[in-house]
Amino acid sequence: MLRLPDQLPDEQIVKILRRDIVILVKKIFLFMMLVLFFLLFAFIMYTQVPEIQESDIFPALVLGSFAYFLFAWLFFFFSFIDFYLNVVVITNERIINIEQQGFFSRTISEQRLFRIQDVTSEVVGVWPTVFKYGKVYVQTAAEKERFIFEQIPDPNGVRDLLIKLAETDRERAGKELLAEEKFVGAI
Repeated sequence: MLRLPDQLPDEQIVKILRRDIVILVKKIFLFMMLVLFFLLFAFIMYTQVPEIQESDIFPALVLGSFAYFLFAWLFFFFSFIDFYLNVVVITNERIINIEQQGFFSRTISEQRLFRIQDVTSEVVGVWPTVFKYGKVYVQTAAEKERFIFEQIPDPNGVRDLLIKLAETDRERAGKELLAEEKFVGAI
């Protein structure tokens, strides 16, 4: 079972969200097109035009084509890292948003559920509508006023889940506050 750092007592993970798999598939398709273009260029360069191999420009073409191939692999690697390490963890007490920004930078934000004021889901475009992914906006009254979860699968279901969890957490927090006031008043 996954354990969260700084996990609160009785806190349980309700849902872990990553970007929709369609986003990764699109990036893989683009990567395959980049590699196909590289292979086509290499095939033409080595077999179809023998004069190029004997020219002074050939080493620069080889170096440039391998730099292009390295760029394609870096694009794929970064796309996978971005997909895998951008995570939203929804627990019964808070939301934790982990955003990977580049290879060596990460931002982690969290918000207690009882502070949620509004949750909005948005699906815009043909592909998001067909594959049912979109954005979820979580409005709070905290320092970071708005959480945005992009390209999340089933944004309407996530919105409904967050609203339900926020209401439950507000009721629980209200009961704890009331019990605490009664305890302080008894002393």
